[in-house]
Amino acid sequence: MISAERLQQILGQFSKLSVIVVGDYFLDKYLVIDPSLSETSLETGKETLQIVEVRHSPGAAGNVCTNLAALGPDRIWAVGLIGDGGPGYELKCDLTEQQVTGSHLIQSRDVFTPTYIKPMERKPDGTEVELNRLDIKNRQPLSETVETQLVEALRSLIPHADAVVIADQVPERNRGVITDRVRGSLADLAADHSEVVFLADSRTRIGQFQNVALKPNRYEALVAVEQETREVVPRAVAERCGRELAARTGRPVFVTLDAEGISVCTAASSTHVPTVPPSGPIDVTGAGDSTAAGIVCSLCCGASLAEAALIGNLTASVTIQQIGTTGTATAGQILAQFERGGWG
Repeated sequence: MISAERLQQILGQFSKLSVIVVGDYFLDKYLVIDPSLSETSLETGKETLQIVEVRHSPGAAGNVCTNLAALGPDRIWAVGLIGDGGPGYELKCDLTEQQVTGSHLIQSRDVFTPTYIKPMERKPDGTEVELNRLDIKNRQPLSETVETQLVEALRSLIPHADAVVIADQVPERNRGVITDRVRGSLADLAADHSEVVFLADSRTRIGQFQNVALKPNRYEALVAVEQETREVVPRAVAERCGRELAARTGRPVFVTLDAEGISVCTAASSTHVPTVPPSGPIDVTGAGDSTAAGIVCSLCCGASLAEAALIGNLTASVTIQQIGTTGTATAGQILAQFERGGWG
């Protein structure tokens, strides 16, 4: 499907790229608990869990930025909304460490910085197990003022960008950054700027995007097209839904298939692109974000749809082997994974 030389050629161009990531910026915050240090509260008589380590990293759209940064584009712009408290500060610091430009992250005292708080129980052997997650999200509709600011930021940046990645994380309609109005503006921008690669990833509204490439998983594709859910979605069904979505949006659709890889769909056809089979324990947290980063960068550098899907697969196959964290992949790791898979 692709030679090592061709892969190196594509990967070698990533450093020239400028990418906008617009969507829902979350903070992933890990609270590591040591059960051996638990105490009993004098006030309540209940067990008090003792936190021995705190770490945090960008989540959702922020994790897309982190994955892009590892791949090496010259410029990454974050466009979204955060609160002006501590979590927003931590998120901006994390993004700055990754060389992500956060000047278009709108800060407001009227909203939360969406945060996934993940208590992690540390076992005697040093491994960690995630306990019940605590979610902080905004429950009110996005204001028209913020929508206008977001659209204006996109319009100002688009002449300087090679790609736009859309990360629609919040399931409640119009409660996140990608509202109906913002999604419509993105469709207009994509139609007016055919030279820019647009790719959307959405948990619940993938079928409502126009003029942009899509990256649903097989379950999201099925819900978008047939309004039903199944525990098992065969590849043939996922590909049929992918072709329908491609016909609707007028752009290719990359249907992710877990360990089966990706099926690249146009309105007329679908092509299955396998991945490197995983070995040992895996952690799929954030795998979709790494896939999107690999696909977008590759398309910007002239890769075919199948080549971009393969690089997306390879990127994710590296990150899922990083246990207990949302991993990233460098160009060197992608090349090594390619050779390990027997294609080099």
